Amino acid sequence: MNVHRRSFLLGSAAVAQAVLAQSSDKVRTALIGAGSRGSTLLQGILQQPNAKMVALCDIKPDRLDKAATTAARDNPTTYADWRRVIESKDVDAVYIATPPYLHAEIAVAALKAGKHVYCEKPVGVTAAQVKLVVEAARASKTVFVAGQQLRSQKMLADAVGKIHDGVIGDVIMIKAQRHANADQPHDGSSGDWYFDVSKSGGYLIEQSVHNLDLCNWVTGGLPLRATGLGGIVFYKDQPPGRTIYDCGSITYEYAKGVKMSFTQNVFHPRGLPGGGQYIYVYGTKGAVDLMGQAAMMYPLEQGSPVTLADRRQDNPVAHIAAFYACVTSGGKNPADITTGASAALTAILGHEAMVRETMVRWEDLGVPL
Repeated sequence: MNVHRRSFLLGSAAVAQAVLAQSSDKVRTALIGAGSRGSTLLQGILQQPNAKMVALCDIKPDRLDKAATTAARDNPTTYADWRRVIESKDVDAVYIATPPYLHAEIAVAALKAGKHVYCEKPVGVTAAQVKLVVEAARASKTVFVAGQQLRSQKMLADAVGKIHDGVIGDVIMIKAQRHANADQPHDGSSGDWYFDVSKSGGYLIEQSVHNLDLCNWVTGGLPLRATGLGGIVFYKDQPPGRTIYDCGSITYEYAKGVKMSFTQNVFHPRGLPGGGQYIYVYGTKGAVDLMGQAAMMYPLEQGSPVTLADRRQDNPVAHIAAFYACVTSGGKNPADITTGASAALTAILGHEAMVRETMVRWEDLGVPL
């Protein structure tokens, strides 16, 4: 970043924090989207001593009523139209937890209105959407945090730091997966949008964006290209009109020839070994199991496994707390726009490779970071 631009942004952030401190001792917060994820965020927001919930928004009355009851302490105003939330002069910060296809539009509007933004993952379901958010976030003087919550887990931060320090030598390959034993509920509260790939992005973009972000974090870079295959092989036309894949296998290549193999499916039997989520990081001196109860390092030659980092009793709302620290005191941003965009684009790259059934390069996405 240009030094003068960095100084300007830091100065602008300081001014914003000073204004906030003078106007109120709490960040006036709005939540747009009060479904499953939004409800979890709401619980975390209400635990923050420097936050006040002033507005709630959802198009489904039952969800809105439930959220208003949960936040009754703060007596928030309720809305059905998110645009009214953005227009409000009584809102300092906005949490976006709508279906993914709306994330970019709302985030851009909020940033342009001078709001601090916590945007759930993914920041967009297409490269074009991600680009719009990147441009708006970089032009804004306010805080933008992407909901890539793994970035706030201490165990992972410790383990990734040791990998970067060379504990397994040079990283040469990653094997990762996200397998589930069943599809999302077809008649669930998100069934009206989840199975439309244009709205959710599918499992890879809507869910595995977390796993892929962790892989990017480990490598310290972005994939150069990807190829893969996917499809609907089990839940054919279930529910009717379904367009999201129920499985996929993708190979990514990073700088220096580092390879990453990623698989996903939603029909892995509960009793079959090797299910769930894992990330194995292979290096020239050994390998690390990154997503177990502890991050374990296995030497390539003889030797016993070594615990790199224990799974601590992390604050389950650490990511939310970090957002408010950024807003009020210039704290370290755990997942800024570059991190959020990189994660989303990595998932989009893999999705495009499967859909096109060909090699897709990072530059094909057309989003400079």
